[in-house]
This record gives sequence, structure tokens and C-alpha cells, in this order.
Amino acid sequence: MKILILGAGGIGGYIGGRLTASGADVTFLVRPRRKAQLEADGLVIRSPLGDVQLPVKTVLAPPEADYDIVLLTCKAYDLEPAMEAIAPAMNGQCAIVPVLNGIAHLDRLDERFGQSAVMGGTCLIDVALDRSGTINHAGNLQRIIFGERDRSISPRAQALAGVLAQSTVDWEMSDNILLSMWEKVAFLSVLAAATCLFRANVREIMASPGGRDAMERALAVNIEIAKREGFILRNDVMQRARDRLTDPAGAWSASMLRDLEAGGSVEGDHVVGWMLARARKHGLDDTILSLAFTHLRAYEERRAAGRLPGV
Repeated sequence: MKILILGAGGIGGYIGGRLTASGADVTFLVRPRRKAQLEADGLVIRSPLGDVQLPVKTVLAPPEADYDIVLLTCKAYDLEPAMEAIAPAMNGQCAIVPVLNGIAHLDRLDERFGQSAVMGGTCLIDVALDRSGTINHAGNLQRIIFGERDRSISPRAQALAGVLAQSTVDWEMSDNILLSMWEKVAFLSVLAAATCLFRANVREIMASPGGRDAMERALAVNIEIAKREGFILRNDVMQRARDRLTDPAGAWSASMLRDLEAGGSVEGDHVVGWMLARARKHGLDDTILSLAFTHLRAYEERRAAGRLPGV
């Protein structure tokens, strides 16, 4: 199986690096600066689960070979150029496994490439790319979940499972991938909304008056949104989400907060705004989502006008 990974940033670089280390046929589709960096230093991962530094195959757009799977790991705000970049690889046999945050991207991918070419996917990991090109992984979580959206067990899904089984990545071939994606966005939209709105990590929010209540109320609303959209989120999965969102020692925040504090683009529309629209559709309490979304959009307005501190 030939795998093309769009980008060699945090998620794409981490998963692709682990797959490459296991002997999988992986190529990274990257920009010129990242290509030069990878050619000079190799792909570098620093992780509690083991460091990696190894040479990898890279190409600039368009891809130079036929592929079986494209692993799409871009940010939601880069979806349009990402689709342009991978289009030459979509030869009728190639399938896309998107692991973007949220769910909204599925409609756009379906429009461009056809629903049959687009699988479902999500990734659970705390990872970031630093300026030196090193991929820094925090904690032990490194889970990718994928599957067919029609709930079938396809040959291409089984083939990808076989490749992942040879690696050290934690993986699941789901027979209900849309449920898994809903569980991820139900958790992530709370984490992103709260940590961006309060400009704090989970521990700091828990130490503040009303912090725990805000987290628990927002998660309860999201669980109800999912139910009304036809997805009963699993109790054990949501309990893990609740534990993570209310951990008094939790030093984590959403990557959206890191992007915001660095003065970069954020996925506010794709994650927080998308869930907010569904809260309003069903007449549910949208207080946290609404305030966070206004905060994120106001930030984007300031950023576009060049009025951020240090800009």
C-alpha cells in the first residue's frame, strides 16, 4: 500500500514517521521549505514513547506516483489549497482519510472528489511542530481512528489496518466512524471554546470560580446536540472526555489556543461555530459556544486588520 500524507507537521509528521519507521511506503507532500528541512535533518520526533529521526520520501505538488491512500492532516482553514494539492493523486482508486478536526470538511471533500472516495477519520494526540522542524509529542495518546462512512468493512480499510498494525501507532478500524467523529468534536469544541475564551489551560480553568461548571455544562449540551442529530455518544467515551476536561492537574489546552496566542489562523468556524449552529438549531443553551465564537471571530477581525500585539 502506497500512502501519501499531506504535510509533515504535527499529526501528519508523527503518524507518517511512525509508519515509515515500521517499513511502510509513505511519501510526504510538503512545501519547499519543509522539504529542504526534511532532506537536511530527516523527520524528527521527540516523544515519551520513543524518539525518531529518519530519512523520509518527500514530493512537491503534484504527487509523482499513484497512491492508495491520502492521509489528509491539514488545518480546516487550509482545506481548499489542500484539495488542490492532492487532486493529482485522486486517480479513481485512491481514497482520502481525513483526520481534520470536526466534521464540516466531509461535505466539501464529497463535493470535490465524490463521497465514495472519502472515508471517515479522526486522531487523538497532543503534538506540535516547533520552529526547528521537530515534532514534539506530549503524553502517551497517539490514536488514529478510521473507517468507511457507510459502516462497511472494505478491502481498503483492511489494508490500511494491516499497515498500521505493523507500526507502534494506536489505531482502530471503526464500523461507526461518524459516531467516533461526533465524540471527538463534542469533546474538542468544549476544550477549544473554554481554553480560548478563558485563555487558560484546563488546570487554570478548574482553579477558577465557575470553571468546572462551565466545562460540564458545555459538554452536556454537546452530548444533547449529538443525540438530536442522531448520534448517541458512548458513556465511557464521554466520561473520559469529562475527566480530561475537568482534571485539576490538566496542563493541556486546545491547539486552537496555541494558534491564537501565536497570532495565527484558528479553526473557530469549523469547530466552535459548527457546533454553535447546531445548538441554536435545536434550541439548546449556547452560552459558552456563543461567547467563545464571538471571541474567536473578534480575534480574527483584529488579526486581519493587523492590530494584534506585536504585529
